[in-house]
Amino acid sequence: MKYALLATVLALATIAFALDGQIGIHDPSTIVMCEGKYYTYGTGGSSLVSDDGWTWRAGTALPRRGLAPDVIHIGDRYYVYVAANIGAQPKAAINMIWSKTLDPSSPDYKFEEGGVVASSDGVEDSNAIDPGIFLDPTDGKLWLTYGSYFGYIRLVQLDPKTGKRVNPNDQPHNLAINCEASDMMYRDGWYYLLATHGSCCRGADSGYNIRLGRSKKVTGPYLDADGVDMIQGGGKLLIGSGGHVVGAGHFGLLDLGDGVQKFSLHWEADLERGGASVLDIRPLLWKDGWPVAGENLKEGTYELESVRTGTALELAVEGEPVGGRRARGGRGRGATPPAGGAAPGGAPGPGRGMFGGTGTPIPPQDVAQVSTNWPTGNTDARMSTYLCQAQQKWAITAVPNAGGYLGSPYFKITIAGTDRALAATPDAEVVVLPAFTGGPEQLWRMDQLADGSWRIMPKSIPNSKEQLALSAVGSSFATLAKFDPKSDRQRWLFKTP
Repeated sequence: MKYALLATVLALATIAFALDGQIGIHDPSTIVMCEGKYYTYGTGGSSLVSDDGWTWRAGTALPRRGLAPDVIHIGDRYYVYVAANIGAQPKAAINMIWSKTLDPSSPDYKFEEGGVVASSDGVEDSNAIDPGIFLDPTDGKLWLTYGSYFGYIRLVQLDPKTGKRVNPNDQPHNLAINCEASDMMYRDGWYYLLATHGSCCRGADSGYNIRLGRSKKVTGPYLDADGVDMIQGGGKLLIGSGGHVVGAGHFGLLDLGDGVQKFSLHWEADLERGGASVLDIRPLLWKDGWPVAGENLKEGTYELESVRTGTALELAVEGEPVGGRRARGGRGRGATPPAGGAAPGGAPGPGRGMFGGTGTPIPPQDVAQVSTNWPTGNTDARMSTYLCQAQQKWAITAVPNAGGYLGSPYFKITIAGTDRALAATPDAEVVVLPAFTGGPEQLWRMDQLADGSWRIMPKSIPNSKEQLALSAVGSSFATLAKFDPKSDRQRWLFKTP
């Protein structure tokens, strides 16, 4: 993919929205879906649940409470791993419990005890807390990472059929030091170990940040981008504090398919929520074989440019050149410039012919003025060369109380300065309506892809259950089509005009 897009896109998109609802949690587990709902569990028995991944509420506490649980769904079981210190650190044990469902209203909701899967005796160089579960997609083997600053981050193998240790007598693999809250993932022949560095549990004074290394073998060694082994304290930064949030920790991978990945984490302190520890979800991007933390799209006015064609989505109306149409004639190419040469400020002045410009900045178009001759009813959308014209500028605005999707609210897409709204039609085309009415065909989700570009999809298409994405056909036509992760047709850039 075109990873050169990444720097441009990250410069344009900054975090704008925290998750909605009740999102207070510390040390959240990887988010899992069960029977149409999203679940995560935190230290002390806390739990959050969401119907859409955007608006969250308090959930049912686990029957076994402890530190930094993690959860995974394999077959017909949900395995939950919960740590607890036995007396003072670093003596600890990680217990497994399992259930056929995470929904407390289901008759199958019943957690069974699975026993201890890892422990530390208080003397060895390890603290058996902060479990992280990883199912290897290459061979189906199940692994558990664990540990904290009291010693090594360690790795042991589990049985995916039972969730228990394959051989409790096997010595753990030592992977890293000076970190905690570890987790693993795999991509393109590499295993990645992600762990949290810095000071924990200090609120707005926390130094928490997430770092990583990679290895060709699940058992390591895990080296960072500079070749430093994590067993020697290495680690490439993924995400740290920024804006109004402090202390990034507890990575959890969310793979949505079709090349769309996100990750969950907590912030030790969200200053806009009184310094509370909160859940967050961010896009996960990739560059040169390393993961990069993306940022959720913010509200604003953008040019929507097709990665495939380089042309921009626009309202299909006759455009008016910014500043008016150029007058022909004048002194011509070989004419003598006026006395004094250029206009003030160094800009070409009058007398330079049709290429001389006005000598003063040209303001943006006033959409109220240029739209007087636009059609008043439904209008087609099309692709065209971007010319800074009003019909090419789109306002992206979150829609209150319209729900959302994993990590983000639904947005409306309108011509900036108007209420004309982009919508999906029953025949899977796109049209611009005279006004936004809030229908699901006018609500849009924006998923950032691995290369930093975006997939744009309507919440629903009238009379259809298909999930389609905005697609550029040629350089002048836009439609809706099934997303193809191998194609650039459904990839878009949000550029600030």
